[in-house]
Amino acid sequence: MNCLELLALNIVLTLALMTVLWGVSLVLRDVSIVDVFWGLGFVVIASLCFFLTEEITVRKTLLLLLTSIWGLRLSIYLALRKFGTPEDYRYQAMRAWIGHQFWLVSLFLVFGLQGILMNIVALPVVMGQLDTSPIGFWAVLGVALWTVGLVFEAVGDYQLALFKADVNNRGKVLDQGLWRYTRHPNYFGDFLVWWGIFFAAQGQGSWWTVIGPLVMSFLLIRVSGVALLERSLKNSKEGYEDYMARTSAFIPWPPHGPKT
Repeated sequence: MNCLELLALNIVLTLALMTVLWGVSLVLRDVSIVDVFWGLGFVVIASLCFFLTEEITVRKTLLLLLTSIWGLRLSIYLALRKFGTPEDYRYQAMRAWIGHQFWLVSLFLVFGLQGILMNIVALPVVMGQLDTSPIGFWAVLGVALWTVGLVFEAVGDYQLALFKADVNNRGKVLDQGLWRYTRHPNYFGDFLVWWGIFFAAQGQGSWWTVIGPLVMSFLLIRVSGVALLERSLKNSKEGYEDYMARTSAFIPWPPHGPKT
């Protein structure tokens, strides 16, 4: 199977799955289930590429493992966090803004859009599995970046979950552990994971797939990650602006000054 056929099949499959998920969201009246599927969608793409391409190579196996470990961990974490909670405030605001047609608009604006973005971000995974060349320096660098990223993402999520579980912390700002050095260790970890996957996929000239980690970086920093969350936190959490003043927004760095 050539690259165009594989890309087309991935798009068709992910959009079909997103359409089914959209149907479930109509029954539940909860669009935020799409976030739980985000990580699993990449696992589906990586698995499809692995089984539909002929030769099993070290690079193919590596990309399947890197993508699956990241995607399964993220989806399990989000599913546990989502269980028993109402629709995410972002989608509630979107539902109120669009009105009665939201049920149909969400198919394209939420589920369809995420399906397309998923396929763009996953380009290194797809093209890398078609590359039969042996792995080398770039793959080693990629695994190193991925490992650091996964640690930041998983530990950051764990520290935040523990913090929120303590009722004494309600309304307070987490500024300990990894959160002392970056306001978003989980997003920074996600950033490193996808740059790591990109480098691990490099062999015979698929550098053009850099569009994948670039799109993910843009989403994390400017769209649905840091920028969107901080607009909400500045208004809802006392002391968050002070936390912003002393703590790096994204790249881990020692605090700029003492806590006030």
